[in-house]
This record gives sequence, C-alpha cells and structure tokens, in this order.
Amino acid sequence: MTGRKLFGTDGVRGLANTEPMTAETIMRLGVAAGRRFTRGNHRHTVVIGKDTRLSGYMLEPALVAGFVSVGMDVILVGPIPTPAIAMLTRSMRCDLGVMISASHNPFEDNGIKLFGPDGYKLSDALEAEIEAMMGSDLGEARIAAPSLGRAKRLEDAAGRYIEYAKTTFPRGVRLDGLRIVVDCANGAAYKVAPTVFWELGAEVIKVGVEPDGFNINRECGSLYPQRMQELVPLYRAHLGLALDGDADRVLFCDERGEMVDGDQVLALIAQHLQRSKQLEGGAVVSTVMSNLGLERYLQAQDIKLLRTKVGDRYVVEQMREGGYNLGGEQSGHIIMGQHATTGDGVIAALQVLAALVENGKPASETLRLFKPVPQLLRNVKLGSGANADAVLKLEAVQSAIAAVEKRLSGRGRLVIRKSGTEPLIRIMAEGDDAKEVDTVVAELSAVITKAAA
Repeated sequence: MTGRKLFGTDGVRGLANTEPMTAETIMRLGVAAGRRFTRGNHRHTVVIGKDTRLSGYMLEPALVAGFVSVGMDVILVGPIPTPAIAMLTRSMRCDLGVMISASHNPFEDNGIKLFGPDGYKLSDALEAEIEAMMGSDLGEARIAAPSLGRAKRLEDAAGRYIEYAKTTFPRGVRLDGLRIVVDCANGAAYKVAPTVFWELGAEVIKVGVEPDGFNINRECGSLYPQRMQELVPLYRAHLGLALDGDADRVLFCDERGEMVDGDQVLALIAQHLQRSKQLEGGAVVSTVMSNLGLERYLQAQDIKLLRTKVGDRYVVEQMREGGYNLGGEQSGHIIMGQHATTGDGVIAALQVLAALVENGKPASETLRLFKPVPQLLRNVKLGSGANADAVLKLEAVQSAIAAVEKRLSGRGRLVIRKSGTEPLIRIMAEGDDAKEVDTVVAELSAVITKAAA
C-alpha cells in the first residue's frame, strides 16, 4: 500500500466484513497505528468508542488485539458520539483515540476514525504513514509477552461527556419551558443527547433511541428528517433536531416543521460570537457548498467567509491554520473551536437552543437570518471505463465550464468536483435567477455526459 488508498476523507470506511472492513485488516490497522503513536517509555493508551452497528462487535475486538499486541493499553467506552472520543482522548491524556463508525451510512457499512493525542483527526500525511506500515511486514512490531497491553472498560465515559457538553451552555441560562424533539438516529448518542437537554431543563420527545444493531440511520436521524418534521408540530414543540449515526452533525426544523440547514446555524452562531467579541479572526470557515446567501449575509456583518473543499476535516485544518474558532458545513457539521476539535451535533444544538431562549423569538425567526439563493446540485454518473479527472480536463468540458462561470460572474457560483467514493462528477450551481441555474446545470450535465461516453 502506498499513499492513502485505504483512508478516505473521513478515515477508513466500507462494507462490514469485506475488505477493508474485515477483522484481519482492522487488526493490522491497530498494530500500525499503535506503533506509529508509541512515543516514549510511558504506558501508552488508546480509547476506543463505537456506534450501535452490529459489526462493531467484530471490529472492536480486532482493534483491541492489534493495540494490545504492540503494548498499548486499551480503554473501551462503548456507544458514544465521535466528538466524545475526541474529548476523552485529550482529557484522559491518551496517545490515540478511535471511533468505530460509518457516520450517516446504513448499518451494513462501518468505518474507523482516528484521533491524535491533541483530539484532532489525523492529517493526510499521518494516515499515509500508517497505511504504508500496514502494507509492510508487521512482525517486528510484536513485543515480548510481559509487555503486552491490557484492556479495560470505562463505565463513566458517557457521564463525562454529558457534563462536558453542559459546560458549553451559557451559565445561568436554562431550557425550562422548552419542548424539543430529539432524533438520535438509533446511533451513538441515543443515551447521552436526550440526557444533556433534559438535565438543562427541556422537555424532550425522544426519537431513534432504540438501537438493535440494524436500524441506525434507518428512516430516522439527519438523513431522514421527515420523522422529526412530522413530530414537531404534532407535539407543539419549539424545535426539532436530528443527529446522524455518530452525532458529529445535526440538522434542525423550526416549530412549523420546516427544515433549517447548517448554513443558517453558522450564521446564527457567527452573529452571536461577533456581538460578544469572541469570533476569532473575524471569519467563518465553510466549504465550497455553502450557499451564496450565507456569504452575503456574513459580508454585511463584516465577517469573512473562507471556503475549503468538501469535508469537515478540511474545514478544521483551515481553522487551525488561520486561528479561526467557527467553521462548518451545510450538511450540519458545526465546529466550535473553543469547545471541540471536531464537529459536535450536541454542542451545536446547545448553542441554537441558547439563542432561542435569549432571543425569546420562535425558531422560524431565530434560525432564518438570510434568504438562500437558488442552488442546484446534480450528479453525472460516469461509465465504468471513464476517469473523472480525464473527463474534466477535456477541452469541450473546460470550455463549457468557462462559459458558465463567465455567465454567472457577479450573480452566482459554479462548483464542479468529482466524487471521492463513487464514479460521479458533481455539478453545483447557484445564483439569483433560479431558471438560469437550472439551465446552466442542464447544459453542463449534457456536455459532461457526452464527453464521458
């Protein structure tokens, strides 16, 4: 193995019990990662969490075997949100943190996310090192029997995270009198999320809190917000929130059941941080997919919007490099640098709930700070022999893209990118004229489809 063929934009991911998500390969991952993060003569420790997928029972012991074989002690915490693993890795002074999850994917998939001792996801370079080690002879990594690691279970991990999440909520503010629908996607936050909101005073209508190993993300959570949207008006709730399988992202609906995306949440939190003089660097970091309406709103508030390629890890990298403390994605990843090192759906929800209480206005007003411009995303599927990079370099495609960019100049944006996981080219256009957006996307789709034939 060379480069980063095993690792994608968010760790290792695939169909459970097929390569690379087999017990054998994941054990080698544990051996290689353990060797890479052995940094001295102290007892080395790794904390491992997981979501509620059935395959977690296979992958967790495989990782334990790998880490123990290179002398690392293992702390098992069971089902817990991904951001909780990032927090525990730092607070417990662990050398490494691991989350077993495929996030919003169906139960058949699973994945491995790695966090360094600072609580941040590993860089591309570190993942490449680990992947190269996995492809080599790991026999030399074996240690003498007396030096093997040990494994133990930490019973109060969920409680530690609950208390930490509550510390991010404004002091002296309560959620008393607020009724909220909380959809936990039958995933990693099914216990901790409702508890956090209830302990702060809210009346909680719980959804997606009966995991059975198979129903994670199934017709619930942030991928299926319709359930939340139906229940909010039914229960006359003030707000609905839907987490994904590992709770690192969240989507909302207002009291009428109408959806609110991550761009509106970024606008709300940015406004609050700026007014309280806590917005570091005077900027918000998001991706190329964030709506032009957000950019215009922030500009009117004298706040810059910095864009990265798609993926929360790239948002975090830009935040760290520039010293910014707020970033996120339209899809609901919200990263608040003063509280967390990765997206945290529970902590993001707490900031939204605090704004509801402090504003005294309904969610339909509090969470509608700007009007999004019309935006359209279309996927062009490529044939089995087509190469996305080659297609995008063709003269006909380049000319068509240049013509559309000139046409939208000053009135909209165009983003063309290949999928990192599927044979697709994604076309996104946005602008003030919805008909023009539809037209240019259709034109480009036709050009790319013809070029890829």
